[in-house]
Amino acid sequence: MSLNTIGFIGLGVMGKPMAKNLLAAGFDVTVHSRSPGPVDELVAAGARRAGSGAECASGRDAVILMLPDSPDSEHVMLGPGGVLAAPELPALVTDMSSIEPGVSRKIAAAASDRGVRFVDAPVSGGEPGAIAGELAIMAGGEEAAFQALAPVFDVLGKSAVRCGPAGAGNTVKLANQMIVAANIQAVGEALVFAVRSGLDPAVVVAAIQGGLAGSAVLNAKAGKMIAGDWKPGFRLELHLKDLDNALAAAGGSASPIPFTTIVRQFVKTLVDNGHAREDHAAIARYCEDAAGTTIAAGAR
Repeated sequence: MSLNTIGFIGLGVMGKPMAKNLLAAGFDVTVHSRSPGPVDELVAAGARRAGSGAECASGRDAVILMLPDSPDSEHVMLGPGGVLAAPELPALVTDMSSIEPGVSRKIAAAASDRGVRFVDAPVSGGEPGAIAGELAIMAGGEEAAFQALAPVFDVLGKSAVRCGPAGAGNTVKLANQMIVAANIQAVGEALVFAVRSGLDPAVVVAAIQGGLAGSAVLNAKAGKMIAGDWKPGFRLELHLKDLDNALAAAGGSASPIPFTTIVRQFVKTLVDNGHAREDHAAIARYCEDAAGTTIAAGAR
C-alpha cells in the first residue's frame, strides 16, 4: 500500500520534530496534540489541524502516536474520540511512544478486532535524533505491517528493526533504557571520581573514549556533565517512567535486574528533589551530591 496521508498525534519534544520531518519529506500530515502551540507551529509549516484523535485518524493511510506514557496511548487509541472511534479507520497505526509492552499488546488486539494493523515502534536517540531524522526504531508487530511503514521509518530513523510480535518493540526499548541508565550512572560516577582525584574530566574523557570504555552515551552525555548543562534532550522523569516499566515487565517475566533497580532509585531520588525536567545526564547529580562536588568544577 502507498502511504501519503499521515495522522500524527502528540507534538512534544520528540513528536514535533518528527512531524516536521514527515512534512519536509512530502507527506500530507494532519496533527493533533493537547498543547495548541505546537499544533499552530505545524499548521504554519503546512500540516492540517485536527480537533481530536478520531478526526486526526479518519481517512488517513497511517497514524503515528508519540505520547508520554501507557495511559496516554491507551486513551488516545481506545478512549472516546480516539483513533479507533474514527468514522473512517486508518489502515495502519504505529505507536512510537515508550510504553508498557502489555499495553501495546492490548492496543494491538483491539486494533486487529477493527481491522487496523498495529505496530509498536518506540525510538532511541532523544531530541537530537528526532530533529536529525536519525532515530533508532525498535518495532513489534506483523512483518507486513512493519514493511508497509518503511517509508515513514526511513524519514524518521537511521535504523528500524522488527524485534518480534506486538509488544516486542517496547520490550527492546526497555532493555535499551536499562543499558542507557546504567551507562549514564557509570560515566557520572567515574567523572566524579576523577574530579575528586584532582583530574580534569575533559582530559579523562579524551583519554578513555577511544578505548573499551568509549560509548555513544559517553560521547553524548559526558560533555553535558562537564558543562553542567542539564537542558533536556530526554527528561529524567521520562527515564524514570521507563525504568518503572522495566521493573514491572521484569517482574512479569521473573527476570532479575538488580543494577537497574539500584539506578532507578537514584533517578527517583533526583526526580523527587526537583530535577524531573532536566536531561537524564543529570543522573550524575546523585554522585555529585554524595561527593559534595560537581563534575563541572573539575573542568575550571
